[in-house]
Amino acid sequence: MRPGIDVECREVGLRDGLQIQQVFFATEGKIAWLTAEAAAGMPEIEVCSFVPPKLLPQFADNQEVVAAALAIDGAFISALAPNLKGAQNAFKAGIHKLNYVTSVSESHNMANVRRTVDESVADFERIVAARNEASGDTLLAVGLSTALGCTIEGPVALDAVLKLAERFVAAGADEISVADTVGYANPVQVKEMFNAVIGEFGGRVAVAAHFHDTRGLGLANVFAALEAGCTRFDASLAGLGGCPFAPHATGNIVMDDLVFLLEGAGLKTGVDLDALVKIRDIITANLPDEPLNGMYAKAGPPKGFVPASKAA
Repeated sequence: MRPGIDVECREVGLRDGLQIQQVFFATEGKIAWLTAEAAAGMPEIEVCSFVPPKLLPQFADNQEVVAAALAIDGAFISALAPNLKGAQNAFKAGIHKLNYVTSVSESHNMANVRRTVDESVADFERIVAARNEASGDTLLAVGLSTALGCTIEGPVALDAVLKLAERFVAAGADEISVADTVGYANPVQVKEMFNAVIGEFGGRVAVAAHFHDTRGLGLANVFAALEAGCTRFDASLAGLGGCPFAPHATGNIVMDDLVFLLEGAGLKTGVDLDALVKIRDIITANLPDEPLNGMYAKAGPPKGFVPASKAA
């Protein structure tokens, strides 16, 4: 974690937020977005996905976007790769961290990446070997999708999450991210989950959280995870994104609201909240028909509000 902050926020809008957009977000717009977020102090930015352009045309410019991102002094850049080929391309591009995703739900994993969970674990083992051969210094993070519920299978057992996390940690993961991919979770469930995951793996790898606000409990779930000791959270500027296998999904938790929550609670994120809100204009310019979420941007700061990062 970057020195001087208490909680690490990670912007996933450029990848998770854009992957379901049918309108191509202009390359120069993506670069403007990530450049502005880096300037606002965002500790980590996930900038794209390394997938074939025929499957996701939105990321046909991934090489150009990554090159621009890596040119920003002090920026920490990550990208998603769903398989070995994508990972190899990401390593060649020089990203700082690779994000790999496997669903705890067998059915969701088949729908999402067209593989069994066992096949996904085996592919990750090959990715670890490729990382070690290529450079050895790219961090590897594994997102456990549907860890808190699945639209296909329903409830997901805590024990199943712990067993799958153990397999990835043993295989060489540097980070485990627990994801409420379809927005089913509630704070009681989240606190139990993160107490268990951090208790089991917190001393071995970093543990992060990825929440969706499908049913309005995203920020409540953040606070529950905080109480369990989690200090790394994914979010998307203006709440862009959502799982294509989650009917009526309303997207990721809103980055601007997350930063407001954390800074108001006295936790330093290192992110300039006012600068962050202004970046929403870049999204509007490139996706003029896309509704933007977020209450802080709508209501503004409370009278006398001083973010923790700016407190004397």
